[in-house]
Amino acid sequence: MRKAKTILASLLALSLAGSALAQPATPPFGGQGPQGPRPQGQAPQGPRQWNQDVDRSQNDLTLDMYFIPVGAQDSRPDSEGFIRRWSLLDPIDKPNRTNTVFTDSYIREAFAAEYFPGQMTLLPKDGQKVKLDKKTTLQWHNFDSRLYNVKLFRFASELDHQVYGVIFWAVTAIDVEEDLVDVRLSVGSNSASMWWIDGQEAVILSGDRRMVADDCASKRLTLTKGRHIIRGAVINGPGMSDFCVRIVDECGKPVRNYSVSTNYATK
Repeated sequence: MRKAKTILASLLALSLAGSALAQPATPPFGGQGPQGPRPQGQAPQGPRQWNQDVDRSQNDLTLDMYFIPVGAQDSRPDSEGFIRRWSLLDPIDKPNRTNTVFTDSYIREAFAAEYFPGQMTLLPKDGQKVKLDKKTTLQWHNFDSRLYNVKLFRFASELDHQVYGVIFWAVTAIDVEEDLVDVRLSVGSNSASMWWIDGQEAVILSGDRRMVADDCASKRLTLTKGRHIIRGAVINGPGMSDFCVRIVDECGKPVRNYSVSTNYATK
């Protein structure tokens, strides 16, 4: 009887161990589980963690896995039409413990505040610095993204900046080869964001959202032949930050007959 009980105990232990092994692994630090598109305004499943400090011992990813230096030649949209060349400013501290506060009115008010001189007009040089106040100076960086979605969280983390409760500013220039009629600026972002073309509001993405390509699109636009400036601001509390931008036609197909530059003085 004692031998039978021992065998049963061993079998039970093996069964429990096998059950534990069958459970899905916890995503690595900063990782996200599988996620698909969701209707606008629908909250993500499960709470997001608020971590003030990044545990860099677990974050062995490097900046060049996501970005490469800008080359001498102008860029082109990728095969799916996504713009990968951007000027990115070091993140601006804007504490928010939740992303649910990002209503249209909150976003407009947050982005209307002037954080640095020339916020809506500056065409920055790579390495150019701007002052937020007497103690805080931020720097612009020109990068080509290796991915269709620009990984702002990785950009901030690898440059040793705050990654949560921040605002990111992004700028790029496109040179249109011929008039583009009835096109739309199509954007996805994590979390909320706002986008302008030539200083005019084009798209606003409000609420607590995850990055989904073509999540929101502007009204129909006509971009005349020549240079146009695309400017964006992404705000996030807890969680990851990234965005993707492209221009699409009336049928939602990517438009690619333009070049992209962060050498703003050439035109």
